[in-house]
Amino acid sequence: MTATSSFFERLTIAGQDPRFNKVCGSVRFDIRDGGHLEQWLLNIDHGRMRVTRSAGPATTVIRVSAQVADAMARGEVNGLAAITRGEILVDGDLGLALRIGRLFPRAPEPSQRGNPDGDR
Repeated sequence: MTATSSFFERLTIAGQDPRFNKVCGSVRFDIRDGGHLEQWLLNIDHGRMRVTRSAGPATTVIRVSAQVADAMARGEVNGLAAITRGEILVDGDLGLALRIGRLFPRAPEPSQRGNPDGDR
């Protein structure tokens, strides 16, 4: 199972997120790995999350490579930074895409990771 699949499975199990109580909309993730396209559809209805594998219409479509999607699911890549670098393309409601970023894990702060070069 990929980090991305695990991420969507966790959303399915959680089913509800109070940070999205005022949000209604849908986000489709088009995740490309070479010639293979994997699509996930996240429907949000006042905090209730429903995830399906679907190519259905959505308020927002996020196009991303499998490598970047997996890195985001592991907390290694910030979505906003990836959008800025052109690694993620967003069609539709950019505000909703940015809010979805809250669902992804965050990498530990550099001070929490330790300093591999030692103290200098």
